[in-house]
Amino acid sequence: MEEKLSRRRRVVLVPVPAQGHITPMIQLAKALHSKGFSITVVQTKFNYLNPSNDLSDFQFVTIPENLPVSDLKNLGPGRFLIKLANECYVSFKDLLGQLLVNEEEEIACVIYDEFMYFVEVAVKEFKLRNVILSTTSATAFVCRFVMCELYAKDGLAQLKEGGEREVELVPELYPIRYKDLPSSVFASVESSVELFKNTCYKGTASSVIINTVRCLEMSSLEWLQQELEIPVYSIGPLHMVVSAPPTSLLEENESCIEWLNKQKPSSVIYISLGSFTLMETKEMLEMAYGFVSSNQHFLWVIRPGSICGSEISEEELLKRW
Repeated sequence: MEEKLSRRRRVVLVPVPAQGHITPMIQLAKALHSKGFSITVVQTKFNYLNPSNDLSDFQFVTIPENLPVSDLKNLGPGRFLIKLANECYVSFKDLLGQLLVNEEEEIACVIYDEFMYFVEVAVKEFKLRNVILSTTSATAFVCRFVMCELYAKDGLAQLKEGGEREVELVPELYPIRYKDLPSSVFASVESSVELFKNTCYKGTASSVIINTVRCLEMSSLEWLQQELEIPVYSIGPLHMVVSAPPTSLLEENESCIEWLNKQKPSSVIYISLGSFTLMETKEMLEMAYGFVSSNQHFLWVIRPGSICGSEISEEELLKRW
């Protein structure tokens, strides 16, 4: 009995290999580590995070998937994530088996990003507790859930047909319109729903934790609680709960700092569309016109290679400070 009680408890975390998903996952890891848990972070070779010295207490392990970087643009974000899940399942299951061999530690639970849904299947085989982490808003989770339900009832004609019908309100989801649902010109409605069916499947998860604030999304959190029938916790904003070391996947560009320091506090809008988002030139220009028309100072991070079908290089789109 004493030996069992003395075993350390380890939490295994599996983030999506995207900047906006890795950072909150590492912040959560720091919070758990401060409570005495050992930490293992499972990564893919795609968008691999080179951990800083501040994370030396964490164990980082890599799943040996073989996805070329070009797949993201060729397949689009949705299809890419589906392919990533298919590639990683077997390797992740083998990794879990190796971690369980360690007699000095037991795995308390596995926390995985909702888009790394293959984890649930592997964890179920080992009968381990698992928790889903959503790094987006609770409302975004609801929208993905509703898209799957509507698609099953052939209720997404508004998205397929486009035009004026896109501005119609989604039933029982006021004030969300069909055009507000998470769809993309780089993925068909069918492809999006295929991905969302997996991300919204709770499986054997004991709970869902969301990087949000309850006072801002109470109705969405209660909706999810009722639909999923497992505890749904708002644990955010994680960046205010615990400080985390740098987790940038790209070399940080600090050339804008001098300009930022000259602006009034809380006067600059920061825009970043993430590691997977792809835009057409016309979409980028439409957004740019909107930002300029707001008469508000803004700082917009444009990821290299994220603008498709453009004859203008990213260098020409960036303001040099």
